[in-house]
Amino acid sequence: MKISSEGYSPSVLRKIVTQGGRYVYAEAAENLRSLAEIELSAQHVGELTERVGREWAERRDQEAAADQQNQLGRMYAAAPQAAAVMLDGGRVQTRAADAPAGVHQAAWKEVKYACCLTLPLKADEADPQPEPPAAFLEPEVVGRLVREMAGAHGVKVPPAERPVAAAAPPPTPEAHESRARSYLVRTAVATLEGVEHFQRLVAAEVYRRGLDLATRKACVCDGQAYNWTVYEQELQPLGFVAVLDFLHLLTYLYAAAQAAGGTAKAGWKLYEQWLRWAWHGQRAELLTALQAAGGRLGEPPDGVPANDARQVLARTLTDVVNQTDKLDYPRYRRLGLPWSSAPVESLIKQFNRRVKGSEKFWVPAGAEAVLQIRAAELSEDHRAERAWNQPRPRAGGCRYFRAA
Repeated sequence: MKISSEGYSPSVLRKIVTQGGRYVYAEAAENLRSLAEIELSAQHVGELTERVGREWAERRDQEAAADQQNQLGRMYAAAPQAAAVMLDGGRVQTRAADAPAGVHQAAWKEVKYACCLTLPLKADEADPQPEPPAAFLEPEVVGRLVREMAGAHGVKVPPAERPVAAAAPPPTPEAHESRARSYLVRTAVATLEGVEHFQRLVAAEVYRRGLDLATRKACVCDGQAYNWTVYEQELQPLGFVAVLDFLHLLTYLYAAAQAAGGTAKAGWKLYEQWLRWAWHGQRAELLTALQAAGGRLGEPPDGVPANDARQVLARTLTDVVNQTDKLDYPRYRRLGLPWSSAPVESLIKQFNRRVKGSEKFWVPAGAEAVLQIRAAELSEDHRAERAWNQPRPRAGGCRYFRAA
């Protein structure tokens, strides 16, 4: 039997690291004891998990460096027909690495995520969905959606009495179909490192999977500035189409309509019109209406709170002006490209189950290591399997062991 440098067989080590990558270390240790009869302390599970995660992060960085030198190979001989890259951010709590026991210098640190997808090719000469989803025109549904997304995007929604909606009809088969999986294969990139490092990792992932060779391809993001920096520097030169996540736009339009309307009923009426213009790609009409509403309210004075109606409207107007070239939703739908970044939002939730929580404070290097374990497991291209079959360094030395 091959034995790793840590003294475990490859299959046992994989069980340990898999559990450590999915659960807090104490729970992982209990799972290993009860399910596999492996007796380990939570601390040792953490040490092994983070050691392997650091190895995978180092290999990831080596591949990104190889891509920068045009020495990275492609994974597939045939290019995908359609592809999308979705960028977003999350947060984890960190603590000082060199400090006594306990949590010292606690801080929030941003995790940068990329969700890379191959898509079914479903281009159409006509808009396949000329009217917005019914849910986007149901007050109760929209109110709930806005409350969920506003915090994530930092949007301050002014308090307003929501209009009473009729009871929602039961879901139709079409509604169920719209929630079905919309992609073929997903892979994940995650890092606590800075934007420059992140964009190199994204570039390497796109090249490795051949997403740059797709006939139709999109980059879908919310309004965060660094996402579009990555797009402009790495993806735009490759022909990716820029798409502003429609749900992000919906959140801003709802907030602005409530601010401009003054009452819930008037605000909802404005929102319905603005939403339809956005869905239909009528950007000039939308921009003119927002400018007119801003003119009625006036410029926000210095020092007014973020939820002041004038601030809310000004923020939305700025967002729409800056992203006008990314709002051609009928075209995206005709090309079979996504108009929502829901897949990356879902991916981040899967990461968060492991790395985010009120009692989880990470040493940054430990968080980076665990993110790589999760990224490999959440990628659907057998990445974890390949990683386990790569040679890995012997702890404390330079000899290698292949986990076969």
